[in-house]
This record gives sequence, structure tokens and C-alpha cells, in this order.
Amino acid sequence: MKSPFPGMDPYLEAHWGDVHTRLIVYSGDQLRPQLPGDLKVRVEEKITVQDPDEEDNDVGYFPDLRIIERPGSTLSISPESSSLAVAEPILVPRLAEAPTERTLQITDSRSGNRIVTTIEILSPANKMNHKGRTAYRKKQKQLEEAGVNLVEIDLLREGGYVLIAPLEVVPRSCLGTYRVAVSRATDPENVEMYRVPLRKRLPTIRIPLRPGDPDAKLDLQSLIETAYENGGYDDTDYRLEPEPPFLPEDAEWAATLLSEAKRR
Repeated sequence: MKSPFPGMDPYLEAHWGDVHTRLIVYSGDQLRPQLPGDLKVRVEEKITVQDPDEEDNDVGYFPDLRIIERPGSTLSISPESSSLAVAEPILVPRLAEAPTERTLQITDSRSGNRIVTTIEILSPANKMNHKGRTAYRKKQKQLEEAGVNLVEIDLLREGGYVLIAPLEVVPRSCLGTYRVAVSRATDPENVEMYRVPLRKRLPTIRIPLRPGDPDAKLDLQSLIETAYENGGYDDTDYRLEPEPPFLPEDAEWAATLLSEAKRR
């Protein structure tokens, strides 16, 4: 069963960790066939933790050790290791789980895997507090200075405005429920903004690559529909209000939509 909403389903925000991961992976799958052979699309992941010595910034860490299971491997335990006494740990509560941030990157294998384009599907960590917004804006600046194309996809209703285009210059028509911005390294003075309202289908957007390469295309609506289907969100209880609640001007429209779809 499909989502009753024509575009983004606001109820998916309650499951954003899962939905966000799916959108990143499906975006890479959709873009890969469109890229020249020497461009690769990769999911980059880091763990973000607060640095007590940094007032406004979070610090990203990549794991020091990865344990990989190779096909055909078997478990072998030496007698020495099996006889070792194992210390008993003391359990303490984990105060907070560090957020995991995933970014989609298109890299150029001919130039030492230089990052050509970064695609950010925003998470609450980017929008919900001052430290998160400050860290994200620092990342924007670093990408701009490195000459990397930046695609920002904001499908979250809650949180502050953080897109690279200054809020005061963005047309009202592009300040709908959701927002998409594309900053091209070849045109640093301008930002492409897409209209992404709640009540319409999500757009297909252009993904810039290297100068001379044709743009790739990313169908945002198909990503959401695939995430909804594969995530099994057809059991969503639409009788409840979403979090955050609808704005007053959207609440009546959503109630009528859900009633007509026999989901409320």
C-alpha cells in the first residue's frame, strides 16, 4: 500500500533514522547508472560527538578498527585465548547515543578520488540546536572553499533554516514545507532553489557533476515511495497527529486527504 500523501509523507519524520539511511542508499543506486565511468558514488559515514574543548562544534570520528567477515572464513580459537580469565565489567547507563551522519559523495577516480559533489539529506542533528547548525554551516564553508558541488535536501518540517542560500534572499515560493538547494562550484554566486510544497509531488532535481559533464537527475518522489514500501510503513496509524503537528493551514487538508483515502 502506498502513502496517502502525494509527495513527502510527514509521518515518516518519526522514523527518520531509518528513512534517512534508505534515502541515502537509494539515491546512490539511482545516480550510479547516470555517471561517467570514472565517477563513483559512495556513502560516507561518521560518528558525531560533542568535544568539550570546542564551544560550538561537534567533532566527527571514523572507526579505528573494523571487523570484517570474509566469505568462507571459519572461527578458530587458540587454547591460550580460551583459557584466559575474562574481567567482569560494571554496567553504567549510556547517557546519549552519538548521532550517525551519512552523506552521499560523488568522487572522481581519475584525480585521486577528489570529491566532485556532496549530497546532504538533512537530519535533525543539522537543524535542531545551535551547535548542530554551527557545525553544519562550517561544513558548508569547507565544501565551498574546496570547490565541491553541494546538494541540500531538507525534508524535515522541524528545526531552523540551514541551507547555503541566505534566508533573506530566498523567494517565498521556495520557502514551503520542504526545501532543496543546489550550489554549483562553477557558479558560487548563485544557488538553485526548488519549490517543494507539502501538497504536491516531490520534484526531480539536477545533480551537478564536473564541468562538461551533463547533470544527473534525482527523482525525490521515487526515493520516498521506495523507502515507504521497503520500510513497511503501510501500517502507519494516520489517526494520530504527526510529530511535529501540521500547521493550521495544512491540518484540514491532511484530514480530508486521509479520510478520502480511508486511512483516518
